Amino acid sequence: QVFLGALSFVYFAKALSGSYLKSTITQIERRFDIPSSLVGVIDGSFEIGNLLIIILVSYFGAKLHRPRIIGAGCLIMSAGTFLIAMPQFFMGQYEYERSPSTINSTVSTSPCLQDKSQTPLPALEKPQAKINAGCEKEGGSSMWIYVLLGNLLRGIGETPIQPLGITYIDDYTIEENAALYIGCVQTVAIIGPIFGFLLGSLCAKLYVDIGFVDLDSVTITHKDVQWVGAWWLGYLIAGMISVLAGIPFWFLPKHLPKPEGRKGSSTSSEQSEFITEGNQDHQKSYQQQVKIAEMAEDFLPSLKNLFGNPVYILYLCASIIQFNSLIGMVTYKPKYIEQQYAQTSSKTNFVIGLINIPAVAFGIFSGGLIMKKFRINVLGAAKLSLGSSFFGYLLLLSLFAMGCENSDVAGLTVSYHGAKQLTDYEQALYSECNSRCACSKNDWDPICGENGVTYISACLAGCQASNGSGKHTVFFNCSCIGTLESPSQSSSAVVGPCQKGNECPKMFLYFLVISVITSYTLSVGGTPGYILLLRCIKPHLKSFALGIYTLAIRVLAGIPAPVYFGMAIDTTCLKWGSKRCGRRGACRLYDSSALRYVYLGLTLVLGTVSIFFSVAVLWVLRKRSSPQDETLSANGERGTCGTKSRKANFVNSDHLIQTTYWPEKETRL
Repeated sequence: QVFLGALSFVYFAKALSGSYLKSTITQIERRFDIPSSLVGVIDGSFEIGNLLIIILVSYFGAKLHRPRIIGAGCLIMSAGTFLIAMPQFFMGQYEYERSPSTINSTVSTSPCLQDKSQTPLPALEKPQAKINAGCEKEGGSSMWIYVLLGNLLRGIGETPIQPLGITYIDDYTIEENAALYIGCVQTVAIIGPIFGFLLGSLCAKLYVDIGFVDLDSVTITHKDVQWVGAWWLGYLIAGMISVLAGIPFWFLPKHLPKPEGRKGSSTSSEQSEFITEGNQDHQKSYQQQVKIAEMAEDFLPSLKNLFGNPVYILYLCASIIQFNSLIGMVTYKPKYIEQQYAQTSSKTNFVIGLINIPAVAFGIFSGGLIMKKFRINVLGAAKLSLGSSFFGYLLLLSLFAMGCENSDVAGLTVSYHGAKQLTDYEQALYSECNSRCACSKNDWDPICGENGVTYISACLAGCQASNGSGKHTVFFNCSCIGTLESPSQSSSAVVGPCQKGNECPKMFLYFLVISVITSYTLSVGGTPGYILLLRCIKPHLKSFALGIYTLAIRVLAGIPAPVYFGMAIDTTCLKWGSKRCGRRGACRLYDSSALRYVYLGLTLVLGTVSIFFSVAVLWVLRKRSSPQDETLSANGERGTCGTKSRKANFVNSDHLIQTTYWPEKETRL
């Protein structure tokens, strides 16, 4: 019971920190002024950490002191979490782009700089010495490497928790109670991401330098695309939770007394029905105390055994491609919601944590319940998994119609005369109305005009005067604003971009509804798919097979998916931020239509390919089934993994249903 409680808390801790990282993707991108593709590399470093030791842990870990290995993993995971937050304390204060007019000052400055001799220094080109000093200070932006290394350590520390923790429970509990205990662990694991995203929502509302600066001097609000929340604060909290979670494992024994019903048996009564007598003998010898060298000798034959199983290979290929789709979609889902529907980071994280994650939990539960209620066999599990994927991606297709149009941004999405922009965007930033102003096209300090059009800066809007300071600044006599509908009349503008069209909030609600249904539908197929996987694997290879499966998912999906999804999203950027030295920073504005087609299109293409592999799995199972109810066994020959007459055997498989492992399944959807 102590181990069960401790493992549940560890699952909560790792799920919380993993989901919190997802919630801070856009915050990290803005804080370090890096593109989405580089953020994808940072996100994928977690999988690289897993890759380094997962084979060793899954194969050799069961022979060592499992609780202490889990405790050591928690300490490593907490160290990585603390390391992610460290750059905040060494980088200095966050500096966002702003015009001289919005800086708190007693000097009134005209945004449209017609006479350079009357212009304060910050508004014009700085002396070379100051530029060089700024470039030297900008070297601190490379501290995103510490975030990458911290996430790498998180991946290393998280590796032993699932394979060693679940097998420890399964080894030392009564067979009838295994499903209940492991179900408790998985339930707590689902709660973790909810708190992770809610913590992300709370921290996103707090300014990044809270406690270090006067908040009244901050000229942007949490609705601005340059806003960065207190992303580091959540990592300190998550790190402390991981430290506390690891403490009990150092005081637990290597072995526990075996239950009466399982003494002298290395396999459960159900597992014994699916292996031959020879395999049972192998099971007993496999569980005995052996030397590392002897275990290593069995490595290659075990690997050959797994890859000789066509059902395992086909399901592995389907999962790799599907996880490419899901990992990419989930990693950039907060960014997609923020950019497509003009929502704040705080609200986006709140919605994902409170609506999407519970839908995933309910879907996983429903999948196991359907398997038990309708006494579904292996062939039925393959059909259910395939149907879940098919209808899930079909629902995802409808999201193409639920997007928002681009915001009207003068010089980017519309011309200064109101026409839709068709020419080169950067060259169109200058117009006759602002030709007398000494403006930089690299600035990003948007203002909203009376006409509902956003202008990149007050200077490019041709504003001649301003009143107030900070976020309360109001600009007057803006020559470009008056050219759209009433050319003869100059108008005013306020700090910050204009809101998107009136239809956008309604589209966002439709998106949420379809997103929740899609998350539920895809989650239903998770448990049946893993039942299909585990039923045709020899029990003594189960842990090893899941380790190989997890390794393949992380190497071929977890690492590359965020990178190429980020690169594809970067191609839809309309306006890049500019660093002190003139280098490109983070994207400030995306083309909404292009972002929608790239993000959803890439997800659907990968999902469609995975469905074809799932069809192949079903075809192999049908081909292998016979009137005598024989199907493919673990070694690729006809064996005892039945698809028709063994319905009753699957009904009693609660512990296998619950122990199926979906890497980071708490956050992927």
